Amino acid sequence: MNNKNLIVTFALSALVLFGWQWFIAMPQMRAEQARQAALAHQEKTQPVQAAPGAPGPGLPAGGANVHMSRDAALKAEGARVAIDTPMLDGSIALKGAKLDDLRLKKYRETPDPKSPEIVLLAPKSTDFPYYAEFGWIGSGGAGNMPGDQTVWSQTGGGALSPGHPVTLSWDNGHGLVFSRVIAIDDKYMFSVADSVANTSGAAATLYPFAYVAREGAPKATTSYILHLGFVGVAGGSEVDAKYDDFKDAATPAKEFSSTGGWVGITDKYWMAAVIPPQNETYNGAYRGTDINPSTKAYQAYYRLGARTVAPGASLSVTHNLFAGAKVVDILRGYESGQGVAGFDKAVDWGWFWFITQPLFWLLDVFYKFIGNFGIAILMLTVAVKLLFFPLANTSFKSMSRMKKVQPEMERLKKLHADDAQKQQMAIMEMYKREKVNPLTGCLPMLIQIPVFFSLYKVLYVTIEMRQAPFYGWIHDLSAPDPTSIINLFGLLPFDPHAVLPGFLAILSIGIWPILMGMTQFVQTKLNPAPSDPVQARMFALMPVIFAFMFATFPAGLVIYYTWNNLLTVAQQWFIMHKEGVEIHLFENLKLRPAHKAKK
Repeated sequence: MNNKNLIVTFALSALVLFGWQWFIAMPQMRAEQARQAALAHQEKTQPVQAAPGAPGPGLPAGGANVHMSRDAALKAEGARVAIDTPMLDGSIALKGAKLDDLRLKKYRETPDPKSPEIVLLAPKSTDFPYYAEFGWIGSGGAGNMPGDQTVWSQTGGGALSPGHPVTLSWDNGHGLVFSRVIAIDDKYMFSVADSVANTSGAAATLYPFAYVAREGAPKATTSYILHLGFVGVAGGSEVDAKYDDFKDAATPAKEFSSTGGWVGITDKYWMAAVIPPQNETYNGAYRGTDINPSTKAYQAYYRLGARTVAPGASLSVTHNLFAGAKVVDILRGYESGQGVAGFDKAVDWGWFWFITQPLFWLLDVFYKFIGNFGIAILMLTVAVKLLFFPLANTSFKSMSRMKKVQPEMERLKKLHADDAQKQQMAIMEMYKREKVNPLTGCLPMLIQIPVFFSLYKVLYVTIEMRQAPFYGWIHDLSAPDPTSIINLFGLLPFDPHAVLPGFLAILSIGIWPILMGMTQFVQTKLNPAPSDPVQARMFALMPVIFAFMFATFPAGLVIYYTWNNLLTVAQQWFIMHKEGVEIHLFENLKLRPAHKAKK
């Protein structure tokens, strides 16, 4: 019965892991690769209706638009202000004063340093528009407000870089003069200081707003492991929504309010988020609006309270925009240094955040000490083993005692073969007499499962793991092992997981998954083979099944599991030897030690 339950557990675990990787992880990875390729090589010219402007009172609506290459779209928008920082390059459109052109200098599409930079923000006329806007909503006699089609004048500064802000100005012709000072730090945070001077003879009431908008969602928008779409913080808690929440055109906006917080749109590794003054109350909203039957526009929006500017007076408000990579240290730096509430919630730590966050913290500590994430994973495995060593020791001791009483158990089963109740009572009395608890043998597996999934989550969602190299042929710990018999284990210059259909990619098992399967095979051979030939065949097949299943998992996770298996074998060997239990490894491997073979 115990063996049958174990087989069922293995089968269900394999099914879950296989389904997770096949239906979620692989499609998302390929969708993101396709999206980045399209952003880097946009060549479409098919005209489509433009996305509507920012919804809400007084916000502008866009006009007709055509899809074109990125370079053509940037030129079509007119004059621009260059952005050049250690982390970013791009430009600001003077038409609308939009931040709609941004690339990440430190991140490339592939591990090849010559591959194109990651494109984050893109103009409206491209295939995947993604941009941020700031402005004012006017009421009463405020007159025209600066909008999407407003052409601003650059009245100060040159190119935007750290320590060198730029100033933009616009006069609405009705007594209101708008000024915008845009600054940026050496990472990913923009500061947008908007001010308005009233030269008219009447007071004006204005509402500051900001939003991040995207036209068309990434292909992979639904996942049980990763949140994609809207993300923010309101009232100290995370407030999010998925793209699919707005599939129906009649779906109302998701609205909320808070003092302090932020709203944005997130991808797996990148995010654009607008941040209001943290001491002010804002009204936030997530919206999805139809552009055409196949495309939607999505907007993460906030509006601040009313401000009245008297004749001859002026007022100002400072917004912030984060646009960049979700590096945990950087996010937490903004949270502590600038008081941005809950900013590290931009990383999807998942339901097991109480495990994933400490795992990441420890992994990051090891990496900063050693300088290689692969070695850091090995050190993390040892740390986890040490943490649970007392519990694992108890479990392995119980398993060893179970093996010692196995002959007595078989005798009791035969003795009470015709009376199941007496048989069960006799076995329970034996357990009590020998101080054996059969349930404790399951503890290592129960401990390993949440740690395994949490480490999978860390490797999958944290940008620190993206394209992190190990030694040899592993150039990206967050991607599958690129070797396979299909590419002659790396001799042919292509990655089978990137070019082959999903089913064939799973069959293209790499070197590290093979090593993982071998260590699991050795681990199963520590114990005597089950007497039932069906169960024996099942146990013999499990390492092979897991090896093929792990072929599409991140290489870092496979390395962790392989090293964990080796440590488990060593630990179990030591405890079995200490408890006086016969070790059947060489017999089961058909490799008897030399002194026994002579006998």
